[in-house]
Amino acid sequence: MSTTRLKLSMSPFLQPDYTGHPDLLGPAFSFLIEHPSEKPILFDLAVRKDFDKLPSYPIFVQHKWEINVEKDIATILKDHGVDVDGGVIDAIIWSHHHWDHVGDPSTFPGTTELVVGPGFKDAYMPGYPQRENSTLLETDFEGRNVREVDFDKEGKGLKIGRFNALDYFGDGSFYLLDTPGHSVGHICGLARTSTSPDTFVFMGGDASHHGGEFRPTDYLPLPKELKPSPLRRRAGVCPGHLLQDIHPHGTANKPFYNVTKSFAHDKEVADWTIDGLGEFDAHENVLLLVAHDDAIVDPPQIDFYPEPLNDWHEKGVGEKVKWLFLGDFEAAVEANEKGEEAYSWGTYP
Repeated sequence: MSTTRLKLSMSPFLQPDYTGHPDLLGPAFSFLIEHPSEKPILFDLAVRKDFDKLPSYPIFVQHKWEINVEKDIATILKDHGVDVDGGVIDAIIWSHHHWDHVGDPSTFPGTTELVVGPGFKDAYMPGYPQRENSTLLETDFEGRNVREVDFDKEGKGLKIGRFNALDYFGDGSFYLLDTPGHSVGHICGLARTSTSPDTFVFMGGDASHHGGEFRPTDYLPLPKELKPSPLRRRAGVCPGHLLQDIHPHGTANKPFYNVTKSFAHDKEVADWTIDGLGEFDAHENVLLLVAHDDAIVDPPQIDFYPEPLNDWHEKGVGEKVKWLFLGDFEAAVEANEKGEEAYSWGTYP
């Protein structure tokens, strides 16, 4: 749920550079989590409509980033009859502090709590202008309780996969996961979408930015045949070797991209977290959605708000979308078939 669309140069974030795919394209997801007996909560708010008010806006101009936002999340909810001003939304959970996730909390009343990850307050509060170098605004926090999650104390030793976890509602319906590395206090969400069978949507935030960072793996190797074909010129079935042939390591069990050191708060920890995403992603009952997954939205591959996402498994969405990100490498495949360069390594560490 969001109207955000972004176009940013890929090289500073992910390597290598694949021929014909110079940009990181995509949405910025916001999730509405509705509990049967509790107030709804939100996971991330995408980009605020008036993003030119952000302290970091001059950087957007400097790098010539293309950012389009039609509506704030609060406006989208109001358009669908949600009493935002009346305090219906209990909490906003920020995956982390970056501008393309925090939206505009001031469009929600002070009764709506703001939930953040470990170390967030010391690292990023107060906001601008009280803290001149802050990328956040004081208005994000004014009159609002900011709750910093303590996984050791609140989670009581719970782990899901390799990550420390917190059972948010106490009934196994929604979890927060401690997923550090990209930034201080980065957290992910894991929502149960059905019980027969048990299925989940993993809200990845910026733990990864592209499916090629955590696919393929030993747990989920590149198939010998891809169906549906991620390549537009290959209708029906696509031979997996066409993509393996452009892989920097020529393998079927290592991801296509590496996150750059300059883009991660702690690259070693970020790589550890990304490996953990791959473990979740290999489960057929988990739909892993990172915040900027362009393959999911253009054209739409899942049901978006106001439609529920609970029946994604029943509809076979997971199998359908798993390898669609490989469509980004179509030009690289064509170049390789012509004996030309399919990828190159930039100067980013």
